[in-house]
Amino acid sequence: MFQIGGLVVFCGLLAQTTALVDTLPLPLDQTLLSDGTPAQDLSPTDLAGSLTDALSNGLLSEGLLGILENLPLLNILKTGGGTSGGLLEGLLGKVTSVVPLLNNIIDIKITNPQLLELGLVQSPEGHRLYVTIPLGINLNVNTLLVGRLLKLAVKLNITAEILAVKNEQGKIHLVLGDCIHSPWSLQISLLNGFAPLPVQSLVSILNEVLPELVQGEVCPLVNGVLSQLDVTLVHSIADLLIHGLEFVIKV
Repeated sequence: MFQIGGLVVFCGLLAQTTALVDTLPLPLDQTLLSDGTPAQDLSPTDLAGSLTDALSNGLLSEGLLGILENLPLLNILKTGGGTSGGLLEGLLGKVTSVVPLLNNIIDIKITNPQLLELGLVQSPEGHRLYVTIPLGINLNVNTLLVGRLLKLAVKLNITAEILAVKNEQGKIHLVLGDCIHSPWSLQISLLNGFAPLPVQSLVSILNEVLPELVQGEVCPLVNGVLSQLDVTLVHSIADLLIHGLEFVIKV
């Protein structure tokens, strides 16, 4: 009778212990996300997609579209570079040679600024990222002659280089390297209107001026967005770049 009672007590204690163990949290290295994926084992596509989404959202929240819409394009064209901060160095002769053309333009209004889908490429050695930032705007050109409107569509890519660096405390973070307008990415097309001025001359001037103007406004914005990215995302990507591991899927 004593042996049977002892067995019952033992079974009761065992059931309570099992229930207690079931309520204890798992060790951190065994913790899983709700979908069964390890917390620190995000796929390369997840990391790359999270980075481009964060950069895109950051640029928009920092007022990129408003900056594009308010580019002082006409002022820079007509001053010949005098107040452009060096953007038109070397172009003054070209601008002054077409002063009569520029004097026929009384207004250039920028409309429909767009940030298109960002692209992401990893360098062959795996230590750098290159982010393509495709931008689009429309240029509405008013002229003296009858005030006719010339409407141009402009597309331009800015390419930002992202590097992972380690500071004196051993912490790694992302920084902006080179940030340039992609060569041959500028596209200018006529949407509508009949121009009472040489379209090709205007396009030629815009080819010289517009890319560097946009680059000078957008690149500092990218640098600011990088400094505000989520710490966990930054650490995950920087750690992969430091070790040269591939995580950007090539398509």
